[in-house]
Amino acid sequence: MQNPFDFKPADQIQDLQYFGEFGGVNPSISDSSTYTFLSAKTMFDTFEGNAEGCYLYSRHSSPMNLYLGQALAALEGTEAANVTASGMGAITSVLMQLCASGDEIVSSRTIYGGTYAFMKNMLPKWKIATRFVDITKLEVVEAAITPNTKVLYCETVSNPLLEVADIQGLAQLAKKYNLKLVVDNTFSPLQVAPVKLGADVVIHSLTKFINGSSDTVGGVICGTQQFIDDLRNVNDGACMLLGPTMDSFRSASILKNLRTLHIRMKQHSYNAAYLASRFEKDGLKVVYPGLESHPSHTILSRQMNHEYGYGGMMTLDVGSLDRANALMELMQHNNLGYLAVSLGFYKTLFSAPGTSTSSEIPMDEQQEMGLTDGLIRFSIGLDNDIERTYEKMTDCMRQLGIL
Repeated sequence: MQNPFDFKPADQIQDLQYFGEFGGVNPSISDSSTYTFLSAKTMFDTFEGNAEGCYLYSRHSSPMNLYLGQALAALEGTEAANVTASGMGAITSVLMQLCASGDEIVSSRTIYGGTYAFMKNMLPKWKIATRFVDITKLEVVEAAITPNTKVLYCETVSNPLLEVADIQGLAQLAKKYNLKLVVDNTFSPLQVAPVKLGADVVIHSLTKFINGSSDTVGGVICGTQQFIDDLRNVNDGACMLLGPTMDSFRSASILKNLRTLHIRMKQHSYNAAYLASRFEKDGLKVVYPGLESHPSHTILSRQMNHEYGYGGMMTLDVGSLDRANALMELMQHNNLGYLAVSLGFYKTLFSAPGTSTSSEIPMDEQQEMGLTDGLIRFSIGLDNDIERTYEKMTDCMRQLGIL
């Protein structure tokens, strides 16, 4: 297995070069849903997947989607990638492709609420069961595996509690039991390369850090060429038959923003690390993987590319939902960011996940996993003067008696 520290994803993206139809430095967008052929045989060959470089219908593929897919495969170090219209489009397509009636999934208990709801409420309709476990305990994960298990599923850094998956350890379990390890890497692009650690499939919500401007929804599936071909198969491919196709204009927008991802991730990480360390010294209940106090700090440190830091996500527990809401409203009033879901924007975003992005998870299960009412999830922005931001944030906390 390649040493993950030897993999340079930003260089892989940098080395990609596309020309537009008239020599443009950006590739041309094909604004068509269907494509013409000079001969009927070429159409037949294209439909069968035997005509390289020919396009048939944009749900099958389009030039811009293929360009973006190539760039994202370079980002994750996989053979191929397929873009989708949303992160959930990627997640649901992968699980439907890998699982059939009677199969089981072993998943982290702390995952995005939409993923949890799909596994808990939708997949049982196809008799696909999910066992939710503490992903940080490999012995607990192994104990949940049965002869029917087909997939291990986790997030590199979990939403919203920022638990860190030991991807190398999970990959060893997957290999031992002949399972597919699927990793949602949305919170840690560039920072962690799951396939280099042994994962089989990597998913991103492109909506977040990779796009970075909160104006586009998208997803991607990165894996082997064979798996991506299976997803696109006209007869039984989930990405073909479920129809989660990304629009070409959105692909073009994301491809442009991807080129600055390495710069943005460094600043997100720098700012989040600064705030987290200062908040911890102030005695606040802060969780950030870059702090030595984080339970999985050592695990993330050994599987990450240190050039990009520990990411832009942190949580702060202020004790109650009322205090959390009051603080978020006051910070928004003082132009410190937005009370909004999602992440990866140039401004800081904050939300109370128990009543927003994780609200699909029943209250008793939220309590069991440690998702408290007063927890605020922060996606730290690209602030130029992060010390100024810290002073303004702590001033808001003092006004509310949190500090």
